[in-house]
Amino acid sequence: MPTFDQGLVNAHTHLYSGLVPFGLPGPERTPGSFIEILERVWWPLDRALDAAALGAAARVYVAEALLAGTAALVDHHESPNEIEGSLDVLADACQELGMRAVLCYGATERNGGRDEAQRGLAECRRFIESNCRQLVRGAVGLHASFTVSDDTIREAGELCRELGVVLHLHVAEDEVDVTDARARGYEGPVERLLALDAFPPGSIFAHGVHLSPSQVRLASDHGAWLVQNPRSNRHNRVGYPHALAQSPHVAVGTDGFVSDMVAELDALYSEAEAHGDRHARLPLRLPSGSALSARFFPGLADADVDEIEASRCREWAAAVQERARRHLDVDRRPVVHDGRLLTADIDEIRREAREQADRLWKRMRSLP
Repeated sequence: MPTFDQGLVNAHTHLYSGLVPFGLPGPERTPGSFIEILERVWWPLDRALDAAALGAAARVYVAEALLAGTAALVDHHESPNEIEGSLDVLADACQELGMRAVLCYGATERNGGRDEAQRGLAECRRFIESNCRQLVRGAVGLHASFTVSDDTIREAGELCRELGVVLHLHVAEDEVDVTDARARGYEGPVERLLALDAFPPGSIFAHGVHLSPSQVRLASDHGAWLVQNPRSNRHNRVGYPHALAQSPHVAVGTDGFVSDMVAELDALYSEAEAHGDRHARLPLRLPSGSALSARFFPGLADADVDEIEASRCREWAAAVQERARRHLDVDRRPVVHDGRLLTADIDEIRREAREQADRLWKRMRSLP
């Protein structure tokens, strides 16, 4: 008999961002573009991560997500100076606290070239082959195609086929991903993945902001899930993904923002209204996340999107979240009861997060 955890799903996030609410220092110079946001904020943060900071970030993110009614998440991880074993740190936090999760390491060449990318893919392989946690699954990850070579993309595709898993990466979050693919001789990042045989069915493309309608249809025809991240896209000023209306397989993620999925749905509505997007099935992108999650967990039933009225989707989501905040079982295990986390001491998790955040900000400031 299939089970259904009766919580919401975050279809793309970054557990390593869990310490951000504890005082992430602003950059010395205000970023003027998406690449500068990465270079001055997120890439220094991920380079500064060590095992202790990563563990604290994962535990506090997962704990707060459960208390917010999130029962499953799809994570995309980078910690260039803490690659080997990093996915175990994340997986242990998810299994301990009671969160279903799909994890990958986002291989990249942006710091150490091909060697760095191969280490990232090796971490995906090691984790997928060794993981036996009931609540956790693995995928192969790339950061984004504009930070890797064709050889790395080919290797990622080969690894997916060998292990029978999907690929998870950022796709066309910013125009830089499109212009980079074109400079390499491809029509765009989706066409590049197809040409390099790195497009297993069921793969997860985060963002898709700068894909054309035909590229979204192409991705959908090859079985890809696209994940819209409204708060992140608004915060980073990268644009609005109008073309996602061309796919029936679109879910919602937070891209590292706190895992309050009703808040993300509200941001989706707000951004859609601001950009004139009146696509009828737009509200169903949040419950679609449960269908995505169910593909990784055989026997897990998903919310029946066809039975949810689009006009009442927020009402549905708020009701699910309210119930889950009061009482949430994951894999028949009670993890939240009367609004209290049962699987760990939340005060201790937050105390450790504050302590490790102070360390992490110092490490960031000391980076060359």
